[in-house]
Formats: sequence, C-alpha cells, structure tokens
Amino acid sequence: MNVSLPPEDLAHVLAHTHNLWGEARGQRFFITGGTGFFGRWLLESLCHANDELQLGLRATVLTRDPTRFAGKAPHLAARAELEFTKGDVRSFTYPAGKYRYMIHAATEASASLNENAPDEMLDTIVTGTRHALGFAAQAGVQKLLLTSSGAVYGRQPSGLTHIDEDYAGAPDALVAGSAYGIGKRAAEQMCTVHAAQHGYEVKIARCFAFVGPHLPLDAHFAIGNFIRDALAGGPIHIAGDGTPRRSYLHASDLAIWLWTMLFHAPTARAYNVGSPDAVSILETAAAVAQVFPSPVAITVTQPVTGHAPARYVPAIARAENELGLRVRIPLAQAIERTVRWLQPAASVTN
Repeated sequence: MNVSLPPEDLAHVLAHTHNLWGEARGQRFFITGGTGFFGRWLLESLCHANDELQLGLRATVLTRDPTRFAGKAPHLAARAELEFTKGDVRSFTYPAGKYRYMIHAATEASASLNENAPDEMLDTIVTGTRHALGFAAQAGVQKLLLTSSGAVYGRQPSGLTHIDEDYAGAPDALVAGSAYGIGKRAAEQMCTVHAAQHGYEVKIARCFAFVGPHLPLDAHFAIGNFIRDALAGGPIHIAGDGTPRRSYLHASDLAIWLWTMLFHAPTARAYNVGSPDAVSILETAAAVAQVFPSPVAITVTQPVTGHAPARYVPAIARAENELGLRVRIPLAQAIERTVRWLQPAASVTN
C-alpha cells in the first residue's frame, strides 16, 4: 500500500483552495485528530500547499502515540513544519505560544465503541471538546473548525430524500447508540458559545460518508469493507438487505470543503459536508465490483423485506450557494482512485 497520497489528489485540493491560503502565511495551526482519516488528508494537503506556495506555516498535531504514527507515516513525521505532541484530547498539556487556527477533529469514529461503551464515546467528545476549547482561548485562536457529523440529525426519515441543516430532528437520547450524535450536538453548542464568549470564529462541518485513501477497510464503513472484499477477490459481502441509501464524497473533495470552511465560512453556521448523490448499499457494492476487470461476486445476507429504505444523505445547497462548493469527483472515479492507491499493481478499469 502507498503511504503518501496520490499527487493528482493533492494537486486537486490545491487547485480549488489556492486562493485561500494567503491569510495563513507564516501562521500556526493546532490540529486534534490529525492522525486519523480526516487528519491525514488535512496534514498532507497542508504540507503540499506549504511547499507549492512557500507559505512558511507550521502545525502542531495532537496524537496519542507519535512514535506509532511515525511508523505509519514517516514522510509526515519527518516534515519540518509539523510538530507532533503526545496526549489524550481530554487532558493534553497545552503547548506554549499563539495559534491562529485550530481544527478540532478528534473523535473515536468507532461504531463498536458507540454501541459497547457509549459513556466513553460521549466523554471523549464532550470532555475532549471542553479541554480543546480551553486551549483555543489560551492560544488566541482566531478561527476554529469543528468536524461534526450528520449524526446530529438523528435517524433520517425514510420519506426525506435529503436532510438539510435546518432539519429539527435529533438523536434519541434514550438509545445508548446515540452517544456519538448527541456528543457531536453538544460539541457544536459548546464551540458556538465559547467562540462568542472569547471573540473568535467557529466553523461547523457536519460530515457524512466518504471514500478515498486512508479510509479504514475493517471498520463500520460499508464502502471500505466492500473495497477490502473486492481486493481479496470477493465476494463482496453485504450484511443486510442492501437497500439503505448513502452517498460518498471523495476525500480530496472533503479536504477542499474543510479548508474552505476554515478560511472562508461565516462564524457559527453549520454546513453539511458530503455528496447528495444517493446510492443503495447494493448499488455501492456493484460500483466497487465494476472497478475490477475480473468479475466480483456480491452476496446479500438478508432478503429485501419491503420496508422503506433507511437513508443518510445530505442536502448541500447551503455549501454550494454560500461557499461555492460542489462534488467534483464522481463516485466511480472516487472508487477507482482509492483502489489504485491501495493496490498500485492491480489492474482496474478506467
């Protein structure tokens, strides 16, 4: 597997954020969650912009285990503009000095943790956000980006094709598995109140589903599991009836959206981040299979029962109209790029 991101993806991010980086020249960033899926994309695209535009910026990255991360990403660990500090988001020692920008992306994106230890999930989000905000005040942060989630809306009604930022639904507080969504709702409120009290800007990105390099292939992300199965020769296994509908944004588009929001979005306003192009889980599996030149079988565990399909699909008109953001990489190409990065020697269709 490759370690660094594809040059074409990094060039794609910079091409659509080029005009935003000028204000960051010579500035410092503090990033929590910088070694996860989102974080890896943010760090690599930041370093690429730093190289190409000679920005002279620096970033401090919070991680539980800098040594372990250096083993996984030595090219990032060796970057002079990146400093990795060890700590838990709930209790890390505040670095010295001032930081203009902060990205708070630290969350344990684990379905098993959410189901089996919801108290730990909720504490990580809420206590971690409170501790991070304390640092934002001390460090003189001027712009803070919170990576929230579409989970803040709770279950999307089956009759609602796309869920927008004004939807008034919420996770069911009486269901233990709602801890992640409830935690993210609390984090949004905490950040909004804290930013108003301390006079800085807060940007809220409600993130949905994604595909691209560094997406875990052994977690609860269906498209990642499907790619894993197909790379192993199949079959692609669907643990359900295949009817739920999702949408997927390529991670290079994700990076464009997040950088645009940090630099350019108005304060205390939430934006959905994702694709509006809904596909069923079965259609997603078929799209993965089509990338490979040899046939890949698909198995479905449960028969279709006739119930209304579950949905998790954002409306993105606000991001399109107010920030000029859009989906630039279609799903088939997003899957092909991901597979090519995971297995460069593999033959995939174009």
